[in-house]
Amino acid sequence: MHKLFILIFSLFIFSVSSAQNKFGNPEVDPIQIQKTYESWSLYNKKIMLSRDFTALDSSSKEITKESFLDQLANGNFIPIRLKSEGSIYYYKLFKIQPKTDSSIKATINQIGFDAYKNYKMEGTAFPLFSFKDLNGNLVTNESMKGKIIVIKCWYIHCAPCIREFPQVNKLVEEYKDRKDIMFLSLAEDSTEQLNAFLARKPLSYAVIPDMKDYMNEALQLNSFPTHFILNKVGIIAKVLPNFESLEGALAKESQL
Repeated sequence: MHKLFILIFSLFIFSVSSAQNKFGNPEVDPIQIQKTYESWSLYNKKIMLSRDFTALDSSSKEITKESFLDQLANGNFIPIRLKSEGSIYYYKLFKIQPKTDSSIKATINQIGFDAYKNYKMEGTAFPLFSFKDLNGNLVTNESMKGKIIVIKCWYIHCAPCIREFPQVNKLVEEYKDRKDIMFLSLAEDSTEQLNAFLARKPLSYAVIPDMKDYMNEALQLNSFPTHFILNKVGIIAKVLPNFESLEGALAKESQL
């Protein structure tokens, strides 16, 4: 009986080890990263849950991305990327330790909630719109058909929104010869406020003012910046929280 127990235990350890080796080891120590909020915060900035990835639960079993994000939003886990080659991404759930700073769990639950909400928007039609940009050009769902639309949602006093201006401007420049790609930005602020601000901080997107109610009600945004990529039939292909995830997602969508 004792030998049988040892055999079963050995097989269990081997199966767990094999699952971990199949997907790679964590790129950081899941326990050490929870020691302080500062160490977690530094790693947290590298996590990109809006991108395509293989999702694993705490036992290294493949699960859906929806289930993964739901557990982050409502459970007691942190996401850690597993070591892999190039652009292949694996994220695995690791249990939050009993003595971990409660701020880490609160932060993860919020990140999971935002990522889950964004993910559920993907594959749905972008809400109806009829906007005029700062130059008086009318933009509607109908006029945008047949184009990939990149939308940046922001406001003047959002520091992360402004910080990525140089990067998104460079992105517009990279795609300037693609007539099937259009860059729009929805801003909360008034025409007067935007004209004064953009004279100092140029943005290469077409800027649409007074969008606070639309972003709150139609899009139900609570995090800025938020980027949308719409495919050529007006369906939301991606919802993204920053430029880093936007760049790769647009490269992929523009090749389809």
